[in-house]
Amino acid sequence: MNPSAPPPPPASIPGTPADAILARLAARFSCREFDGSPIDRAEIEAILCDGVEAPSSCNHQNWHFIVVSEPELKLRARDISGGNLHFAHCSALIYLCFQKGWTHDKFSIVQSVAGACYHMMLSAHLRGYACIWNAGIGDTDALAAMLGVPGTFEIQGALAIGRPKPSAPKIKAPRRPPAETRSWNRFERPAHALYPARPAPAYPYWRIRNSDNPFAEWNPAAWGWDRIADFRGYAVWAKSPLAGVYRSRRQGDATTLEIATLPDLPDGAHLLEVMPWGGTYSTELRRRYGAGVHLHLAELSPHNHLFILERLRQEGLSGANVHAELFAAGRLPHADASIDAAFLPQVLEHMPETSTILAEVARVLKPGGIAVISARNSRSRYGLYYRRRLSREMVPNQGPFAPLPAATVRTRLAAHFAIVEEFGISLAAAGDATRVDGWLRRFARLYVARVAKSASR
Repeated sequence: MNPSAPPPPPASIPGTPADAILARLAARFSCREFDGSPIDRAEIEAILCDGVEAPSSCNHQNWHFIVVSEPELKLRARDISGGNLHFAHCSALIYLCFQKGWTHDKFSIVQSVAGACYHMMLSAHLRGYACIWNAGIGDTDALAAMLGVPGTFEIQGALAIGRPKPSAPKIKAPRRPPAETRSWNRFERPAHALYPARPAPAYPYWRIRNSDNPFAEWNPAAWGWDRIADFRGYAVWAKSPLAGVYRSRRQGDATTLEIATLPDLPDGAHLLEVMPWGGTYSTELRRRYGAGVHLHLAELSPHNHLFILERLRQEGLSGANVHAELFAAGRLPHADASIDAAFLPQVLEHMPETSTILAEVARVLKPGGIAVISARNSRSRYGLYYRRRLSREMVPNQGPFAPLPAATVRTRLAAHFAIVEEFGISLAAAGDATRVDGWLRRFARLYVARVAKSASR
């Protein structure tokens, strides 16, 4: 036997059937809640050694991995990230770096680091730890200064490893059906999984950034119901269904005003929320009304329901009398005159068309039933910010949307309901949730209306 030749591959791993290993690897899920306990340094080193068994472009191995385990540095890393609270509580935070200048065609150096990262994730999983890979790490210049990374290296992302809290969600984010993600001999993909872009002669990758995407299509009508359902159903899992997830301070203040506009409801009443997505409002509705009120969650994707139900559990809220219901193309699945109150907070602007859904809300409300409907106002400072800046970015995880003129929303509501109360929220583009009454409401960031179904409709 030639001593320099590699050994032949084994027919199988002795005592460990391949299917069992693959099934265990497939059970890996991303964790954002760690218990903060340390992991032995030798164990982290072993995970790193497993990672560099991954292939690299041209075998250059121009990667470098910086392990951050000191509590003070993890706190700084959390602050720089701007929102990754788990950075402070994981056992180790591994920054993924590569040296710039080699094998950049087709981002092969990036592919190499990604391969090593996933190898580490699988190693950590098989060793009984949880982890999560993070692309959103914040200001890389600040990180480079903190870690002493030279300018010839790029910080690509971070891998957090640790032991999950007993309460951490253990739900694996949904995966697409295999038939949607592959084809043979030519490109084929279902229409609902092909997201639209603005027409252009070409779509060069280097023209596209999160903060500036000239091809981003924000118009929901260009997407249609099916593609919006598909996008929102998977994108909601960009964050784990933890307590308080997706809730900003500004949104929280506005949420309080919107929900306060709903009527008091007795036990046994039926409250409908349309397109709740990540459940930020759903949790607050459950807090206000309790488990005695039936909460109907009308969504476009069952994945959103799984997320919201787990989030309710994480926030210590009862899942009793919560009804997860699907609708399509603007048609609600509820019987005529079966709902006491409906809530549509900032969702009209996410819909391909609004006339159908407003008619449906009117249909399912009982005579005298109340609906509270809000929308982002295009005739406001926020609307100007949307046109000049926000709509140039990538479409956000909650899906494409386009603010609507408050006057247009009011006219459409008046065609189906009696308007009982209306007001605005915030004259600023962002960072404020002050209630605005009188004629100035027409220029507020949010237009909010409380409407009623008349007995004659």
